[in-house]
Amino acid sequence: MPVTTKDANDHTAPPSATHRHRHRHLFVRDAVAVAGVAVTVATSTAADGGAGWRLLRAAALLACTAGASELADRSSGRRVAAVAAPVGTIAIVVGVGIGIPHLMKVGPTLAAVAGAIALVTGLALVVTGGAIALGGARWWQQVAAIPSGVVVLAVTVGIAAPALLATNVAPTALGDETPAERDVEFESVTVGTADGVRLAGWYVPSRHGAAVVVRHGAGSTRSNVLDHIAVLADAGYGVLALDARGHGESDGRAMDFGWYGDLDIAAAVDFLAAQPGIDPEHIGVVGLSMGGEEALGAAASNARIHAVVAEGATARTDEDKQWLSEVYGARGWFQERLEWVQYTLTDALTDAERPTPLRDGVASGTPTFVIAAGAVADEVHVARVLHAAAPETVETWTVEGAGHTDGLDVARDEWTRRVVAFLDRALRGA
Repeated sequence: MPVTTKDANDHTAPPSATHRHRHRHLFVRDAVAVAGVAVTVATSTAADGGAGWRLLRAAALLACTAGASELADRSSGRRVAAVAAPVGTIAIVVGVGIGIPHLMKVGPTLAAVAGAIALVTGLALVVTGGAIALGGARWWQQVAAIPSGVVVLAVTVGIAAPALLATNVAPTALGDETPAERDVEFESVTVGTADGVRLAGWYVPSRHGAAVVVRHGAGSTRSNVLDHIAVLADAGYGVLALDARGHGESDGRAMDFGWYGDLDIAAAVDFLAAQPGIDPEHIGVVGLSMGGEEALGAAASNARIHAVVAEGATARTDEDKQWLSEVYGARGWFQERLEWVQYTLTDALTDAERPTPLRDGVASGTPTFVIAAGAVADEVHVARVLHAAAPETVETWTVEGAGHTDGLDVARDEWTRRVVAFLDRALRGA
């Protein structure tokens, strides 16, 4: 029988193991490069901070990408995996924290597309790196390593992605409705903050000399608190509802953990105190979610705030979650450590100063009414913690069956009665 041989140029010959291994190395190298560029674009165009800080961060990422790419080209398979996994994880964090939220809210902007590319490439990196690392492992090692890796990845993304999300907020459009749709007369106003940011809002004049600042939650605008504006205006209160910086029609950079709340609220109080017919001693703040946390914190630094209503407040920093170990034991203690990492990372990503802890806010002695959703366990716990910190000045109400900031929708009459009565006592002595 004649013996046949394969020509060197015959491409039907199966690739050798060495060729396949080399091809895998090149794929990882290219994936690392793409992920690095995507991460660089996303963080340098969407990250918080000044231009110099963003350029420095971009340069550092490019340097890391170049080094990782060279290592992936020259090193062994396991060292390639060691590069692919962390770089891929960073890319996934950027995709989850920036790409997906921006795509959902504003569509395919530069930051959104870069984040989406980072997410897809990061997943490819992590999977490929894991396959390389486990290529020679026994089956029981693979069974143990895969779920462990998934847990580590999930925890890392769960910690880091919210920090990116809070400091790289996608634009939030103002809704079409105004207080006029609630039969409330108003005027559009702009308010300047101490650091030069212009905030846009609606102002409803007071009928009895008392007024409140109304603060919306993260990722929303003053359009989302129209029903609250109407209830307070019907009770005769002057109302100033401002878009938080970076939200709606306000200038500035958004920060969805509410770390700019003191500056924004101080500007709002200045505005109300200067309006004719308003007694500067009769000004309060009503806030929902992030706005409630901002209101609680601002009361500690602003003596002109004489009443606070906070609904749906839970935390702005890790210090606000130190009750977790008291309620959940060892699991809560571990969660507190993770929260510290998350907010430390957040601090590195934003120019905003760390805000006043909520407990310190209520300790200022300002009359405070905390509203918790009965269906949200954390809100109920926080309400108890805040009441315990200042039982003489903090009142609480748990709205049974309500979800986050749904108190007015679930129990409109009782919400109106309780909130107006509290404000009347605190601001008007009624």
